[in-house]
Parts: sequence; structure tokens; C-alpha cells
Amino acid sequence: IDPYVIQMQDHGSLPSVLDVHVNVTGRSSVLRKVKSRKARWSVRPSEMSNKTFNPIRAIVDNMKVKPNPNKTMIALSIGDPTVFGNLPTDPEVTQAMKDALDSGKFNGYVPSIGCLSSREEVASYYHCPEAPLEAKDVILTSGCSQAIELCLAVLANPGQNILVPRPGFSLYRTLAESMGIEVKLYNLLPEKNWEIDLKQLESLIDEKTVCLIVNNPSNPCGSVFSRRHLQKILAVAARQCVPILADEIYGDMVFSDSKFEPLATLSSNVPILSCGGLAKRWLVPGWRMGWILIHDRRDIFGNEIRDGLVKLSQRILGPCTLVQGALKSILCRTPQEFYHNTLSFLKSNADLCFGALAAIPGLRPIRPSGAMYLMVGIEMEHFPEFENDVEFTEQLVAEQSVHCLPATCFEYPNFFRVVITVPEVMMLEACSRIQEFCEQHYHCAEGSQEECDK
Repeated sequence: IDPYVIQMQDHGSLPSVLDVHVNVTGRSSVLRKVKSRKARWSVRPSEMSNKTFNPIRAIVDNMKVKPNPNKTMIALSIGDPTVFGNLPTDPEVTQAMKDALDSGKFNGYVPSIGCLSSREEVASYYHCPEAPLEAKDVILTSGCSQAIELCLAVLANPGQNILVPRPGFSLYRTLAESMGIEVKLYNLLPEKNWEIDLKQLESLIDEKTVCLIVNNPSNPCGSVFSRRHLQKILAVAARQCVPILADEIYGDMVFSDSKFEPLATLSSNVPILSCGGLAKRWLVPGWRMGWILIHDRRDIFGNEIRDGLVKLSQRILGPCTLVQGALKSILCRTPQEFYHNTLSFLKSNADLCFGALAAIPGLRPIRPSGAMYLMVGIEMEHFPEFENDVEFTEQLVAEQSVHCLPATCFEYPNFFRVVITVPEVMMLEACSRIQEFCEQHYHCAEGSQEECDK
């Protein structure tokens, strides 16, 4: 054996990091192969990056039109309640962050799933007899979007499929397809206040279906499912043995005439990963604090899913420790008046917007019951110069400087979404401009002249 040969090879079950023979005398065949390789730059993006596609960005970024320079831009398209400064978080929430920073106790690493005390606080906050929780059932994440990503990553493999609402939050498809997971779209019914078409949903399930996403309250619809409808959804999941990812980031953000029912409180049979966070209810989306609540009273997930979530959380070592340090005060000391005032404002704006748009010929708004959104149907036959909702909303920007997201972004053409978090005076102005736009472009459909003349 040549004394100058360095050997690094796989031993036992340990993965081989480097397996190469280097002969300092130059006699190594591997070294000769390396020398014979023609060096050249060839840097290519990964398959994962090539598969990652955000439909909102693709549609919005491709809009060629410019706003009307004579009218101030009103953006009803951004799902960030902080944009206009009219919905600040509560002073108790801000003080909690200041106290955490000043304490100097939250500057280091903590476990990737979140520090124990913070997970205990989240478990205590959401615990109820119908859906008990302990710290071991909580994974803290970098926002609700990472919570959703971890849930999809732990439940699905490439080639398997998940069930996603249509219309629905575009991130579901973005995340799934980047991982090679097939997306199957189940329909929400606008004529039934966006309830799920349960028969069509169940028809989509096959042997490769591994997850049903239920978003309640809904983005983009602003709908809130009744207890009875949620029980029917759970019956389908139980019958087909499909676990549920419950996106409940807008949980408790419902108007006075509705009630939010956490999905896990209604079933002990179906395993549920419930995703939530501080972003919307506490009006701090930039703080990036989310969580996964593991509801598995029949031990269907077992240790494997729990362990899988822990492993996946270790990829980025958890969310901001300062926010974790503030969680106890945020959850326990935020006054009820803050929540009430936020919801009162949103309901007032929703009623104002719905009333104004319902009076415009050619538009069919669907009254929301919660969250921060309202969906509006466009009777395209009355706007023949526009091919679809994308062209309609583009021209609305060009003429009136009002930006609404075309619902093609949510897989639902010929609707658009309105964000209802803007100041009231801005909402009134936007609705007035939308009315002016529609009046200028509205045409009577063929055969309906008598109705138009009324």
C-alpha cells in the first residue's frame, strides 16, 4: 500500500461526505480524472426554484398600465393592514416587544420549534376542553406562511396531491408545486356564501391525496363557515381518512353576526394541523410569528409527524426570539377593546363597500362575514371591451388609479378582491371611482335593453 495515499471512505451507516483517493505521487486515477475535466462555468437554478411560481406576482408584475396621473393611487390590493397607518397594533403589544428587548434575555438561540415558555403560552391561549393543547403540541414558526410550508412538507411527497380551495390563497399552490406536490382545486360556491362544494371536493380524492386545506375565515372571500358546514367537511375527511391543514390565521376576526369555530374543536377523529399567528389579529404581519397547533387525539399522526415537524423546523432555527419573549404579554395583556375596535372598523368598511358596489350595474359583491376582504363578481357580458377580470382591473388602474386584485390570482376568473382595511374616506373615494368606471364602460347585454331602460 502506498504510504502517501489518503483515504476517506464511508464507514458503517454514516453517510459518506467525501470518498476520494489522493496520491501525492500523481498516480491516482481519480486525480487524473479531475485533471482531465474541462473546467467551465455552468451555474443553473435548481428545479425547486424553477417550479416556484407566485400567480399574484406574475399577474401584477406584468401589468403594463400606469395609474392616472391626475388621481392619487388607492391600493385595495394589499393584504397588509398596516399599510395606511390607520390600524396600529395595541400599545400593550408594542410595550411587550420593548420589554423583551430591554430585558436582554432573548438575544440568543432557542430551540428551533420555539422556547418552551412561549409554546406553553400559545398552548394555554388556545387550549379548550374540546381541543386540549400542551406545549408539545405547538411549533412556533416564522409567520403563518412558514407554518403552512412545514405542514405541507411533513405530509406530502413529490407526486402526491393536496386539496386546495378555489378561490384560495395563492401561496398554497406556490409552496406545493415547488415541492413537486400536485394541487387539486375544490370549488367554493359564491351563491352559498362561499361554502365548499362537498360532492365535488370528495370526487377529487384518490389514493395519492394526503392533505385537505381548509381556510376559515377565508382569504380572499371574507367568508366564515358555519358549525354545520364545518362538521360536513370533517365528515368527508373522516370518511376518506385525509388529514386537514386548517389555515386559521384570521381566526376570531369575524363580524358580530358570525361566529368563528376552530375546526379542531368539532372533531376528535380527524387529525388536524392548525396554522395561525400574530400577523392579522394583532396587526403585526412584519413580526413574522406563526404557529402550528397539532391536534391528534387518536394518535393518527403519532410520533413520526411530530418528529418530522421538529426536523423541518431545524432548517431555519425558528422564529425571532424577541417576539417569542413578548408572546406571553401579547397574548395575555392585549385588551378586548383592541380586538373589538378592529372588528368594528372592518365591519363598517365591509358594509360601506358592499352597499356601494352592490348598487353599481354589472357588479355582484358577495357580503363578507370576517377577515379583511370582499369578493366582487364582474358580469363580463356587460363589459364587452374587456376580455377578462385582469383587463378590467388593469383599465381600472389606468383610468381611476384604483388597484384591486383580479381574482384570476386566486384561480377564480371574472371576480376581483377588495381589501377593506383602508381608511373610510379612501374606501368611499375608491367606490365612487369604481362606479364612475363601470358607468363609462357598462353596456346592455344583447336582449336585455328593456331592463337597461328601466
